[in-house]
Formats: sequence, C-alpha cells, structure tokens
Amino acid sequence: MIAAADTPLVHALHPSPNVEPRRGVAPSILLLHYTGLPTVERAIEVLSRPDCKVSCHYVVDLDGRITQMVAEEMRAWHAGVSVWEGETDINSASIGIEIQNVGHDAGYPEFPAKQMQALITLSRDIVRRHGMRPERVLAHSDVAPGRKIDPGEKFDWRHMARRGVGLWVEPAPVDDADLGLARDAADPRVAAFQARLADYGYGVSKSGVIDERTEIVIAAFQRHFRPARVDGRLDVSSEVTLDRLLAALAHSRATS
Repeated sequence: MIAAADTPLVHALHPSPNVEPRRGVAPSILLLHYTGLPTVERAIEVLSRPDCKVSCHYVVDLDGRITQMVAEEMRAWHAGVSVWEGETDINSASIGIEIQNVGHDAGYPEFPAKQMQALITLSRDIVRRHGMRPERVLAHSDVAPGRKIDPGEKFDWRHMARRGVGLWVEPAPVDDADLGLARDAADPRVAAFQARLADYGYGVSKSGVIDERTEIVIAAFQRHFRPARVDGRLDVSSEVTLDRLLAALAHSRATS
C-alpha cells in the first residue's frame, strides 16, 4: 500500500496489491514502458488486479496526469524476465514507469507533448532523488530484448536526454546500401560488437556469430539508440553509434 505519494508531481494514488519488499537491492535503474492498452483506466485496472500479477510505480496518461501505484521503496512487478549488466532482478533494481500508449499492435501513435513533459519532469525528480546515472535510464526492450519492444522506436530518447534524463548520442546516418551482416554471419566484427554491447549492459554472449539472441539484442539497441532502421543486422551505422555511446558513457563516468 501507499501511505503517501513519493513526489508532489503525483495527481492520484491507486495502490496495487502486486508488490513486495525489494530483495536487498536499491533502485538504480529507471525503466520505461508503454502500457499497450487502449486507455489509462484499463491499464490501471490491469496493473492492480491480483490475478494479472503485474504492477508499476507510476503511470503517465496522455494528458500528463500521473498516478502512483507502488511506493518507490517497494518492489513492483513490471520488468519480468530481464537482465542488465549481469543483474537479473531488475524489479528490485528499478523504478518502473508505464506510459499510456496503445502500442504497436494498435497503430502505435506518437507520444503527446503533454505526456512527454510530465514524464520528463517525473523522471528528473526520480533520478535526482535516487542518484541514478544517465545510462541507467532504460527501455523495457533493453532489459528484455525479444520479449518486449516498448516503449519503442517512436519514443523520443533524444528529447529526454536534452532535458537531463538518460544518455544519448547522435546516431550515425543509415546507409541504404549497407544491408549489414545478417543471421548466422560469423565475422570478427560480430565478436567485437557483441563485446561492446555487453560493455554497455546488454545481455549478449560473445560468440562471434549473429545467432538469434544477438540479432534480437542488436534490434533492441537500434530501437533505443538508432531507431531509423530496426532490423537486427550489424551495419556500420550501428557500430559507429555504439562506439559514440560508449565514448559518451566513459566521459560521463569520468566527469561525474
């Protein structure tokens, strides 16, 4: 239950019973989702039904209205089977925000300006209070690639970062002539890219082959950081973008 909102930005409380104590891990990740449901009312209903066994800390509606469902000190059930930097209990390590959007199966509309503004304000408040690092602001698709694709390629990570939430670099332009290395390709470039993906935090093995898992993780990386083309292929644009991202990460850590 929620005794009081964790931030004055909250408009309403709707406690979810799907909650438990964190398992010895303080929240260091801000995890963003979309609801994938037709209305925010339906989303809140699902997130508060015991039989659904899902929950989140906050829901942000299209008009920017924020509902808190789980206290930040508690473990909400929003990440599912997931991994980041070797951590597999992402529910304990994160605060989860559900953003109202009908999702890919229902047309996947843009995220409205009022919603994005409210989300940015809430996110800035959360990362400040918990001392979360920029690179720990993640998509559900980052920690659960293949299983989840939200909040998706239309989500404006660039705008979030410019407002002080998350880590972002300008993606390298896509070359239409560069179709990239596809499934089953074995190449030293693949092993190097897998190693760099793992260095950033993605759960991928360093096999040197674009197996099914690697293809899925490349697509997740592209969806977040190179959304112009999400195809799971290893092209030069993806390589350059990841190199830029790791350089920005190193700079961020060195200057913080």
